[in-house]
Amino acid sequence: MQSAVSNALVALIRDFFQVIILLGVVFFMNWKLAMFSFIVLPVAAFPIVKFGRIFRKLSTSTQEEIANVSNLLHETITGNRIVKAFCKEQYEGNRFFNQVSVLFAITIKDARYRCMQHPLMEYIGGVAIALIIWFGGREVIGGNSTPGTFFAFLTALIAAYDPVKGVTRINSTIQQGLAAATRVFDLLDMEPEIQDRKNAKELPEFTSLIEFNNISFSYDDTTPILQDINLQVPAGEALAIVGPSGGGKTTLTNLIPRFLDLKEGRIVIDGLDIRDITIRSLRNQVAMVTQQTILFNDTIKNNIAYGNQEATDEQISDAARAAHALGFIEKLPDGFNTVIGESGERLSGGERQRISIARAILNDAPILILDEATSALDTESEREVQKALENLMKNRTTFVIAHRLSTIKNADRIIVVKNGRIVEIGTHDELLALEGEYELLYNMQYK
Repeated sequence: MQSAVSNALVALIRDFFQVIILLGVVFFMNWKLAMFSFIVLPVAAFPIVKFGRIFRKLSTSTQEEIANVSNLLHETITGNRIVKAFCKEQYEGNRFFNQVSVLFAITIKDARYRCMQHPLMEYIGGVAIALIIWFGGREVIGGNSTPGTFFAFLTALIAAYDPVKGVTRINSTIQQGLAAATRVFDLLDMEPEIQDRKNAKELPEFTSLIEFNNISFSYDDTTPILQDINLQVPAGEALAIVGPSGGGKTTLTNLIPRFLDLKEGRIVIDGLDIRDITIRSLRNQVAMVTQQTILFNDTIKNNIAYGNQEATDEQISDAARAAHALGFIEKLPDGFNTVIGESGERLSGGERQRISIARAILNDAPILILDEATSALDTESEREVQKALENLMKNRTTFVIAHRLSTIKNADRIIVVKNGRIVEIGTHDELLALEGEYELLYNMQYK
């Protein structure tokens, strides 16, 4: 796109006006000869249009295949340890060779058409000039035109043909730019599925109650993920959500910040349906700590302050202390100014998780979602992270998704979700006394 706009577009505009002015001169000199030369123009225009369509199609295919090559490279390089562990270097090499071969074939095809276009235009131009010389020569011999006028006409016509050839040379670049623009604007023109309603209100600071009223949800409108969920969560309560994998636990919590949108039922926060409030004001009151920690290739300071970039150094330090992260941060070479690498690769799993918790603490949102925040950690790291989570959960309404039941024994309430339904609800001791699904999960882990 940059090449098409900065270079090709300038040349196209310049050549276009040159052609217009020179054709005006040609018509002024001898309109009969000019009309004859115009018969050739459709013949010359045909290859430009035809090749233009081919170049745009090939350019689109080229860009798609380059994207596939880049994706394959990213997967293989980031997963290099798995490749080595399973001795799949040759396999991945062959996969890459096959993918590049597809790109190579398209590139060669594009080069062939480029090589054909210019000679074809030269041939058409040569035939056209020969016909004009023949017709103009007859006019001079017949006394209908002077030699000087004819040669001046011929010079102006040849000068007009050079910009036309210039258009054919930059045609491929223009078509590549148009193909790229189509791909870019296809993305830019996509409307988000989840948007604010008209006249949506700002959500006041959450103080009272979150209600799930008759919630049902499906990703494909055929397989239900959640069915008939009815639940009330008062402010300040720690609600644990447990159950078998695929039961709908994460889907339930993703409905709160409207990462997914409801089709049946409604979620009400302090009496307001979340679909009637602005997405920004809703998400400003929700903090998340997930199993897959998302950190950026930036300093620790900037990662912690991601949700509150106006925070002072003292506030960032306090958040790190509350997350039990200050100790290891101060041992790093540059402290809070240490760059942690892509996805925090220079930190251990527990350290990354505590940075994520510090970010949530600094964000200071009244609603907190913890999605398997300790499941990928070893026992020592889990102990540190659990202490940090206890600080994070203070005075907040918390939804805790956990497979390790040891982490949610002290929750105010526990709900068991199975096959998209709430099958049990109560405290740890109450659920064990029921001798149902929760006891089954508990026995699987501890007996």
